[in-house]
Amino acid sequence: MTENFSTTGSTQTTAPTESPVRKFRRSREDAMIAGVCSGTAQGLNVDATILRVLLVAATLLGFGAGIVIYLVCWVLVPQE
Repeated sequence: MTENFSTTGSTQTTAPTESPVRKFRRSREDAMIAGVCSGTAQGLNVDATILRVLLVAATLLGFGAGIVIYLVCWVLVPQE
């Protein structure tokens, strides 16, 4: 039941690929208030609505922590 995954005889070499550096920016295109959620969603390749719902849940369940995080990001994160 043991399988041998030997690569003898294979001369295939792979060059390391560089991944582009993602910068955290606020979006101007899909912004509802300041673009924090839409900019984060673009960087993470997810829908901005999901992040907005999570932010509201964090605000309601975390005694306002979500709104504090949003305001800090609004002030510190540059716009596109």
